[in-house]
Amino acid sequence: MKDSDAPSNATVLASVRRVCFSRRTIATVEAYLFLLPFLIAFGLFLVYPFIKNFWISLHDWDLLAVAFNPDAKEFVGMKNYVRTLWGRRMTWDITHLWHIKSVLAIGCLILWFATLRGSARLGTAVFWTVVAVTLVVVLGFHPGERGRWYDKEFWNAVRNTFVFVALAIPPIMVISLTLAVLLNRPTRTMAVFRTLFYLPQVLSVAVITLVWWYMLTPGQGLLANVMRLFDLTPFSWTTDPILAMWAIVIATVWWTIGFPMIVLLAGLQEIPKDRYEAARLDGAGPIALTWHITIPGLKRPLVFVFLYEVISHFQVFGQSHLLTGGGPGDATQTFVRYLYQTGFRDNELGRGAAMSVLLFLVMAIFSFLYLKFSTQRRTS
Repeated sequence: MKDSDAPSNATVLASVRRVCFSRRTIATVEAYLFLLPFLIAFGLFLVYPFIKNFWISLHDWDLLAVAFNPDAKEFVGMKNYVRTLWGRRMTWDITHLWHIKSVLAIGCLILWFATLRGSARLGTAVFWTVVAVTLVVVLGFHPGERGRWYDKEFWNAVRNTFVFVALAIPPIMVISLTLAVLLNRPTRTMAVFRTLFYLPQVLSVAVITLVWWYMLTPGQGLLANVMRLFDLTPFSWTTDPILAMWAIVIATVWWTIGFPMIVLLAGLQEIPKDRYEAARLDGAGPIALTWHITIPGLKRPLVFVFLYEVISHFQVFGQSHLLTGGGPGDATQTFVRYLYQTGFRDNELGRGAAMSVLLFLVMAIFSFLYLKFSTQRRTS
């Protein structure tokens, strides 16, 4: 064969590139085809409803009126958000909610002290300082003299939701960690106990509230009858403004303890056993083992459980709706229950949609915090 008849190196290289490019293109197309069912479902059931919900929040949207006449809605822009978040004759004061601001200031000081010692990153300290300063500015706004919130009931529901989360999360974290440590043994008995403690998690909120209603109702409840046997006055769990919130917290802790227990149990089994053996040889006791090995080894599962439970419990609805009906006197009215009543009982779908957008933003903040923490852990 003559040299002129043989393919040149450039021709061969171009052919190889075309083949490789076509293979990469085919692989890319195949990947998107596999993703297509998920993308369609994600768009139809998540993205489109969210956009539609935001669009509704920009309107004065009466549920019944629009159902019979689609043109009955009126575009009002951000009026629903202003009516929900703002008030008449608003003012700003640095001392408003001073106890919360003091906690934020102390937290920032501790974080900067840890940064100076090298145990925390500068970027982390700056980020949380910006968050704290933003919260201080936002929390400083409140109705002035002769002023009032446009929607006082909304802020009552927000406060109750924060109180519920603050009361429910600590016992869930402590009890789930304790159970995970106690049940971290490869025996059949421990397997049975794991199943028993996880079982309430699979029940619906209606079943849970019904069980605890029969337990806590002051008339014929199980606890009331037991207290009468000892000539004690039964507690009014569902009718007392203070005890009603605790009734919801107790039912929620009992119901949701299974999932964090399993997550922490899985984290415990990832901690190498030789660390415990080496610490015991050095004379470490149970408390030292827990503080210096178990808790540091469970840092990521603990943060995940904490953020997951916060996101989940901010959406509390069934316990308040079924166990106490939001009462007594709106003492257990929660964010989601008030959102539901505004949109579907009062037919103010625009305001209800605006509240749901605000709830989404709160959930997005906590999700962002978890993703930020996970990314830092991977890079370190």
